[in-house]
Amino acid sequence: MLFFVEVILPLSLAKTFTYSISEAEYHYIKKGMRVAVPFGKSKVYTALVIETHQNQPTLYDAKEIHQILDEFPIVTEIQIAHWQWIASYYMCAIGDVYRGAMPSALLLESETVISQKTDAFVDVSKLSDDEFLVYEALQKQSSLKVQDVILILNKKNIFPVIQKLIDKDILVLQEEMLDSYKPKLVRYIRLHSKYESNQGLGELLEALKNANKQKEIVLTYFQLIASEKKPLTVKKLVDTANSTSAVVKALIDKEILEDYHIQEDRVNFIGQTREDELQLSVVQQKAFDGIRDSFIHKEVCLLHGVTSSGKTEIYIKLIEEYLLTGKQVLYLLPEIALTTQLVGRLRAYFGNKVAVFHSKYSNNERVEVWSQVLKNSEKAQIVIGARSALFLPFANLGFVIVDEEHEQTFKQIDPAPRYHARDAAVVLAKFHKAKVLLGSATPSIETYFNASTDKYGLVEIKERYGKVMMPDIELVDLKDKYFRKRMKGHFSDTLIEGITNAIALGEQVILFQNRRGYSPLVECMTCGHVPHCQQCDVSLTYHKHKNQLRCHYCGYSIAKPTHCHSCSSVELVTKGFGTEQIQQELVSLFPDNQIGRMDQDTTRGKFGFEKIIDSFKNREVDVLVGTQMLAKGLDFDNVSLVGIMNADNMLYHPDFRAFERSFQMMTQVSGRSGRSEKQGKVIIQTYNPDHNTIQQVTKNDYTGMYKEQLYDRQIYKYPPYFRIIKITLKHRDYEKLKEGALWLYQVISQNLNIPVLGPEEPAINRIRNEYIRTIIIKIPTTISIVSTKSTIQKMLNSFDSVAQYRAIKVAINVDFY
Repeated sequence: MLFFVEVILPLSLAKTFTYSISEAEYHYIKKGMRVAVPFGKSKVYTALVIETHQNQPTLYDAKEIHQILDEFPIVTEIQIAHWQWIASYYMCAIGDVYRGAMPSALLLESETVISQKTDAFVDVSKLSDDEFLVYEALQKQSSLKVQDVILILNKKNIFPVIQKLIDKDILVLQEEMLDSYKPKLVRYIRLHSKYESNQGLGELLEALKNANKQKEIVLTYFQLIASEKKPLTVKKLVDTANSTSAVVKALIDKEILEDYHIQEDRVNFIGQTREDELQLSVVQQKAFDGIRDSFIHKEVCLLHGVTSSGKTEIYIKLIEEYLLTGKQVLYLLPEIALTTQLVGRLRAYFGNKVAVFHSKYSNNERVEVWSQVLKNSEKAQIVIGARSALFLPFANLGFVIVDEEHEQTFKQIDPAPRYHARDAAVVLAKFHKAKVLLGSATPSIETYFNASTDKYGLVEIKERYGKVMMPDIELVDLKDKYFRKRMKGHFSDTLIEGITNAIALGEQVILFQNRRGYSPLVECMTCGHVPHCQQCDVSLTYHKHKNQLRCHYCGYSIAKPTHCHSCSSVELVTKGFGTEQIQQELVSLFPDNQIGRMDQDTTRGKFGFEKIIDSFKNREVDVLVGTQMLAKGLDFDNVSLVGIMNADNMLYHPDFRAFERSFQMMTQVSGRSGRSEKQGKVIIQTYNPDHNTIQQVTKNDYTGMYKEQLYDRQIYKYPPYFRIIKITLKHRDYEKLKEGALWLYQVISQNLNIPVLGPEEPAINRIRNEYIRTIIIKIPTTISIVSTKSTIQKMLNSFDSVAQYRAIKVAINVDFY
């Protein structure tokens, strides 16, 4: 009898692969375990078993697996089903989903290791200098990695040298799997057992009577043990005694103290949980009851509550109910910055039941959360995370919250799988028979459409928590202010007066500008030349702090030029403005105050967000300038003024969602103002104060915006009436791309009786030296999307089989908005 396993490889391959196993392995291996398998000439990958069977593959001979990596499945059957749904709905390879879903520490890849042949005879005189250096290094250590050889020889192309040594029969290559997860060990200290009796203590003090530093450490040890009554770490002992680890080492050598290690979780919470009950206001209670009622008949409910209406408290109450039934809860947020603030709030209620999962955590921390969720451990009853938390192996999921569900960051853009976390979460909940709550002050039009057509439940809260007034919104006409010369830099007199008043009262200010850097372009006044990125079709953004021009697409940078590259004129001026310029202008306008900035440049580190949010919350910063990171659900009780520097940037974006996005962004930013007793103020600077969308923001008229946008969407064939699939083609050769894109467009439009647009050159038509063309397919909701997708997939397969187009990269983005 022959036995086989079917596996998914972590490569961009749409199909599964069959490997042969022994009978004993066949009875041991379960669905969801990982196995190491050979693939290609000499590579080894971590593959995921999705079934065991006895059907021999007809097209190829099945290779044997190398080893089994798990003792029990680490991926659940529901997860595999969900991943297959994502692969088919978003038209990507199952291998992409597997690679995107697993923490990379669980996806071991082989690293080539070089070692010397044990019985080789070496004539050193016949080796070249490079070969001798490698040989010499192998005398000092048993094996080297490719990376080590690159460092030893200080050059990149080292394979010829290695190849020659292999040919001379001196080296062997072996592929070995390296486990990159190491448990965190913490070093503790205790008294040696022989000193534990009273008589022993007398001897101890006698032995230390002349060693004062050692005596001090021992006395501190007794104090801490008496007061804390829990194991004592070496670090704490050294810090409390104000001593050094060398003194501790001397005591260990004398056999007075002994050290030992305990494996600890990397992410630990120490703090008090609240004993008092959370009291909801009358309005909140009504919404809470409404959500519970809607869950009787519907799987999904939308909570549409104005900013600062206390949605988080309602979530906490609902989570409490689900925890009592022993279910797990998933809480998705659009931005890592938000998890920082929320984790504190939830841990105050639920203590150590909260686990956090997002990309700023290290590999090892993510593996720990993965295994806690899989075991349904006490520490991971509530998982908070950004979109990737969706892929965790939930054992018993009962409730999913998607907060700020309208946010575009829930959509993964690159690499595949290009999924939308909100939609994928609704499907995941269906697999688990769990309920979903979508929360937002400005729901996306598709979600609100689903709620108003009775597909989802709908609960609305129209007033802020504690009867706090909605902020007062004032529009400033920039045309008029510039004409009357009432501008200082990019600040109108109205905004400067507002900031001055707020700071005088000890209140804080948030300023929003959705561009980072100092200014978006540098222009020559003589010939009009603008420095562009060499690899992308975009102008370079000027960053003053580093005195360089940077491309925000590929990271290319040059020092700021002193003269024009085209005509050598020295008259260079910067046009437009970003957060960095606003911050500098504020520093000169308000020299005595602390000005902070929050954008992608200032939040790069693991705790980048925490530092800025904490310093703002602790009132160390008076004015915070930021990009859209500020617009998302952050809660600061001392902000009385929000300024939007230029509202027109967002409105005139070439995107069918520009007005909807602008409304959401401005309303969300405005919602950061006046969240305690006093009414907040919002000042919006714009050249178009009469624009419909800006007027809707001032009146907080979501329904007006929704109806107007819905009317447009129906006429111009956009969601929610049509589904959109965007196909992006990329290639370095402009002509070949143009020809290939046209071929694909013609095939698709001939075979599908629905609107197909393209092949279009996008506004930015070259990134990283690759030209881009897009084709957009609009599928009406009346047509089956499954059959349309399979037709499209067939056409893409035939495109791939045309030899001259094979080098063109094709990316498919379903629901790209």
